[in-house]
Amino acid sequence: MTTTFITGANKGIGKETARQLIAAGHRVFLGARDEERGRAAAAELGAEFVQIDVTDEASVAAAADTIADAGGIDVLINNAGVEPRLPDNSIPSPVDTTAADLQAVFDTNVFGTMRVTHAFLPILRRSPAPVIVNLSSGLASISMLSDPQSYTHFYQGIAYPASKAAVNVITIQLAKALPEMRINAVEPGYTKTDLNGNTGTQTVEEAAEIVVRMAQVAPDGPTGTYVSKHGPMPW
Repeated sequence: MTTTFITGANKGIGKETARQLIAAGHRVFLGARDEERGRAAAAELGAEFVQIDVTDEASVAAAADTIADAGGIDVLINNAGVEPRLPDNSIPSPVDTTAADLQAVFDTNVFGTMRVTHAFLPILRRSPAPVIVNLSSGLASISMLSDPQSYTHFYQGIAYPASKAAVNVITIQLAKALPEMRINAVEPGYTKTDLNGNTGTQTVEEAAEIVVRMAQVAPDGPTGTYVSKHGPMPW
Protein backbone atom coordinates (compact mmCIF):
# COMPACT_ATOMS: atom_id res chain seq x y z
CA MET A 1 0.00 0.00 0.00
CA THR A 2 1.25 3.48 -0.89
CA THR A 3 1.44 5.81 2.11
CA THR A 4 1.06 9.57 1.71
CA PHE A 5 1.51 12.58 3.98
CA ILE A 6 -0.31 15.82 3.13
CA THR A 7 0.35 19.10 4.94
CA GLY A 8 -2.43 21.63 5.52
CA ALA A 9 -5.04 18.97 4.81
CA ASN A 10 -7.87 19.68 7.25
CA LYS A 11 -9.77 21.62 4.56
CA GLY A 12 -9.72 22.78 0.96
CA ILE A 13 -7.58 21.16 -1.72
CA GLY A 14 -5.52 19.25 0.84
CA LYS A 15 -8.55 17.58 2.38
CA GLU A 16 -10.02 16.70 -1.01
CA THR A 17 -6.67 15.30 -2.12
CA ALA A 18 -6.70 13.09 0.97
CA ARG A 19 -10.23 11.95 0.16
CA GLN A 20 -9.34 11.01 -3.42
CA LEU A 21 -6.10 9.25 -2.49
CA ILE A 22 -7.83 7.19 0.20
CA ALA A 23 -10.40 6.19 -2.42
CA ALA A 24 -7.47 5.16 -4.64
CA GLY A 25 -6.15 2.88 -1.90
CA HIS A 26 -3.56 5.06 -0.20
CA ARG A 27 -2.91 5.14 3.51
CA VAL A 28 -3.01 8.88 4.26
CA PHE A 29 -1.49 10.87 7.09
CA LEU A 30 -3.45 14.10 7.28
CA GLY A 31 -1.30 16.96 8.54
CA ALA A 32 -2.83 20.05 10.11
CA ARG A 33 -1.78 22.79 12.51
CA ASP A 34 -5.11 22.87 14.39
CA GLU A 35 -5.49 19.58 16.28
CA GLU A 36 -9.26 19.71 16.72
CA ARG A 37 -9.95 20.44 13.05
CA GLY A 38 -7.29 18.04 11.89
CA ARG A 39 -8.62 15.16 13.96
CA ALA A 40 -12.16 15.85 12.78
CA ALA A 41 -11.12 15.85 9.13
CA ALA A 42 -9.07 12.67 9.55
CA ALA A 43 -11.95 10.90 11.28
CA GLU A 44 -14.34 11.95 8.53
CA LEU A 45 -12.08 10.65 5.76
CA GLY A 46 -10.52 7.60 7.37
CA ALA A 47 -7.06 9.18 7.48
CA GLU A 48 -4.54 9.34 10.32
CA PHE A 49 -4.01 12.73 11.92
CA VAL A 50 -0.55 14.19 12.45
CA GLN A 51 -0.17 17.61 14.03
CA ILE A 52 2.23 19.86 12.14
CA ASP A 53 2.94 23.58 11.95
CA VAL A 54 5.18 24.01 8.92
CA THR A 55 6.52 27.30 10.31
CA ASP A 56 7.90 25.57 13.41
CA GLU A 57 11.05 23.43 13.25
CA ALA A 58 10.19 21.44 16.38
CA SER A 59 6.67 20.70 15.13
CA VAL A 60 7.99 19.51 11.76
CA ALA A 61 10.61 17.31 13.43
CA ALA A 62 7.99 15.79 15.75
CA ALA A 63 5.71 15.05 12.78
CA ALA A 64 8.57 13.35 10.95
CA ASP A 65 9.33 11.22 14.01
CA THR A 66 5.68 10.25 14.38
CA ILE A 67 5.38 9.18 10.76
CA ALA A 68 8.73 7.37 10.75
CA ASP A 69 7.61 5.39 13.81
CA ALA A 70 4.33 4.56 12.04
CA GLY A 71 6.14 3.02 9.08
CA GLY A 72 7.14 5.97 6.91
CA ILE A 73 5.74 7.32 3.65
CA ASP A 74 6.13 6.98 -0.09
CA VAL A 75 4.58 10.31 -1.06
CA LEU A 76 4.94 13.80 0.43
CA ILE A 77 2.49 16.50 -0.65
CA ASN A 78 3.53 20.00 0.40
CA ASN A 79 0.08 21.56 0.34
CA ALA A 80 0.10 24.02 3.28
CA GLY A 81 0.04 27.60 2.04
CA VAL A 82 -1.16 31.13 2.69
CA GLU A 83 -2.10 34.10 0.54
CA PRO A 84 -2.22 37.63 1.97
CA ARG A 85 -5.59 39.34 1.76
CA LEU A 86 -6.85 42.65 3.15
CA PRO A 87 -9.97 42.78 5.38
CA ASP A 88 -12.13 43.45 2.30
CA ASN A 89 -10.59 40.35 0.64
CA SER A 90 -8.63 42.44 -1.87
CA ILE A 91 -5.01 41.75 -2.76
CA PRO A 92 -2.40 44.05 -1.16
CA SER A 93 -0.90 46.60 -3.54
CA PRO A 94 2.76 46.14 -4.53
CA VAL A 95 3.60 49.64 -3.29
CA ASP A 96 2.12 48.89 0.12
CA THR A 97 3.86 45.52 0.50
CA THR A 98 6.72 45.41 2.99
CA ALA A 99 9.57 43.01 3.57
CA ALA A 100 7.75 41.80 6.68
CA ASP A 101 4.71 40.97 4.51
CA LEU A 102 6.90 38.89 2.24
CA GLN A 103 8.56 37.19 5.18
CA ALA A 104 5.24 36.12 6.66
CA VAL A 105 4.11 34.47 3.41
CA PHE A 106 7.49 32.92 2.65
CA ASP A 107 7.64 31.39 6.14
CA THR A 108 4.76 29.09 5.23
CA ASN A 109 4.93 28.74 1.46
CA VAL A 110 8.69 28.58 0.91
CA PHE A 111 10.50 27.94 4.18
CA GLY A 112 7.68 25.62 5.29
CA THR A 113 8.05 23.59 2.11
CA MET A 114 11.79 23.31 2.70
CA ARG A 115 11.43 22.52 6.42
CA VAL A 116 9.07 19.66 5.73
CA THR A 117 10.92 18.34 2.70
CA HIS A 118 14.28 18.38 4.46
CA ALA A 119 12.86 16.62 7.51
CA PHE A 120 11.14 13.93 5.45
CA LEU A 121 13.89 13.17 2.93
CA PRO A 122 15.46 10.46 5.13
CA ILE A 123 12.04 8.82 5.43
CA LEU A 124 11.28 9.08 1.71
CA ARG A 125 14.65 7.52 0.88
CA ARG A 126 13.41 4.29 2.47
CA SER A 127 10.59 4.05 -0.07
CA PRO A 128 11.10 2.07 -3.29
CA ALA A 129 9.24 4.76 -5.24
CA PRO A 130 9.43 8.13 -3.46
CA VAL A 131 7.36 11.05 -4.73
CA ILE A 132 7.13 14.72 -3.73
CA VAL A 133 4.35 17.00 -4.97
CA ASN A 134 4.71 20.72 -4.30
CA LEU A 135 1.62 22.90 -4.57
CA SER A 136 2.48 25.81 -6.83
CA SER A 137 0.19 28.24 -8.68
CA GLY A 138 -0.41 29.67 -12.13
CA LEU A 139 0.77 32.93 -10.56
CA ALA A 140 4.23 31.37 -10.18
CA SER A 141 4.73 31.51 -13.95
CA ILE A 142 6.81 34.64 -14.47
CA SER A 143 6.32 34.49 -18.23
CA MET A 144 2.53 34.46 -17.78
CA LEU A 145 2.50 37.06 -15.01
CA SER A 146 4.38 39.49 -17.28
CA ASP A 147 2.20 38.84 -20.35
CA PRO A 148 -0.70 41.32 -20.75
CA GLN A 149 -2.63 38.61 -22.62
CA SER A 150 -2.35 36.10 -19.78
CA TYR A 151 -5.21 35.39 -17.39
CA THR A 152 -2.81 35.92 -14.48
CA HIS A 153 -1.63 39.38 -15.57
CA PHE A 154 -4.36 41.13 -13.58
CA TYR A 155 -2.96 39.93 -10.25
CA GLN A 156 -1.19 42.79 -8.51
CA GLY A 157 0.23 41.17 -5.38
CA ILE A 158 3.91 40.37 -4.85
CA ALA A 159 4.15 37.99 -1.90
CA TYR A 160 2.10 35.04 -3.13
CA PRO A 161 3.43 34.81 -6.72
CA ALA A 162 7.01 35.32 -5.51
CA SER A 163 6.62 32.58 -2.93
CA LYS A 164 5.22 30.11 -5.44
CA ALA A 165 7.93 30.97 -7.98
CA ALA A 166 10.41 30.08 -5.23
CA VAL A 167 8.57 26.76 -4.74
CA ASN A 168 9.12 26.10 -8.45
CA VAL A 169 12.86 26.70 -8.03
CA ILE A 170 12.92 24.35 -5.04
CA THR A 171 11.18 21.73 -7.18
CA ILE A 172 13.63 22.02 -10.07
CA GLN A 173 16.75 21.95 -7.93
CA LEU A 174 15.65 19.06 -5.73
CA ALA A 175 14.60 17.05 -8.78
CA LYS A 176 18.08 17.50 -10.24
CA ALA A 177 19.75 16.57 -6.95
CA LEU A 178 17.52 13.54 -6.31
CA PRO A 179 17.01 11.73 -9.63
CA GLU A 180 15.81 8.62 -7.80
CA MET A 181 12.69 10.55 -6.70
CA ARG A 182 9.81 12.01 -8.70
CA ILE A 183 9.51 15.67 -7.62
CA ASN A 184 7.03 17.94 -9.37
CA ALA A 185 5.18 21.23 -8.89
CA VAL A 186 1.48 21.45 -9.68
CA GLU A 187 -0.87 24.30 -10.52
CA PRO A 188 -4.26 23.23 -9.15
CA GLY A 189 -6.13 26.16 -10.71
CA TYR A 190 -8.13 29.06 -9.28
CA THR A 191 -10.13 27.17 -6.69
CA LYS A 192 -12.88 28.24 -4.32
CA THR A 193 -11.21 27.89 -0.90
CA ASP A 194 -10.66 29.87 2.29
CA LEU A 195 -7.22 30.79 0.94
CA ASN A 196 -8.73 33.32 -1.47
CA GLY A 197 -11.89 34.14 0.43
CA ASN A 198 -13.82 31.58 -1.67
CA THR A 199 -13.49 33.70 -4.81
CA GLY A 200 -12.18 30.84 -6.95
CA THR A 201 -13.94 29.58 -10.05
CA GLN A 202 -13.53 25.81 -9.70
CA THR A 203 -14.25 23.21 -7.04
CA VAL A 204 -11.76 21.47 -4.77
CA GLU A 205 -12.70 18.21 -6.50
CA GLU A 206 -11.51 19.66 -9.82
CA ALA A 207 -8.38 21.13 -8.25
CA ALA A 208 -7.32 17.95 -6.49
CA GLU A 209 -7.29 15.93 -9.71
CA ILE A 210 -3.82 17.07 -10.83
CA VAL A 211 -2.42 16.73 -7.30
CA VAL A 212 -3.69 13.16 -7.06
CA ARG A 213 -2.41 12.35 -10.54
CA MET A 214 1.11 13.58 -9.77
CA ALA A 215 1.07 11.85 -6.37
CA GLN A 216 0.66 8.58 -8.25
CA VAL A 217 3.35 9.17 -10.88
CA ALA A 218 5.34 6.06 -11.75
CA PRO A 219 9.05 5.65 -10.91
CA ASP A 220 9.88 6.27 -14.58
CA GLY A 221 7.47 9.22 -14.79
CA PRO A 222 8.22 12.94 -15.09
CA THR A 223 10.26 14.84 -12.53
CA GLY A 224 11.26 18.48 -12.21
CA THR A 225 8.10 19.60 -14.00
CA TYR A 226 5.47 22.30 -13.43
CA VAL A 227 2.06 21.11 -14.60
CA SER A 228 -1.67 21.79 -14.48
CA LYS A 229 -4.50 19.46 -15.43
CA HIS A 230 -4.16 20.87 -18.96
CA GLY A 231 -0.47 19.97 -19.27
CA PRO A 232 2.93 21.64 -18.82
CA MET A 233 3.00 25.21 -17.48
CA PRO A 234 5.43 27.85 -18.77
CA TRP A 235 8.05 28.84 -16.22
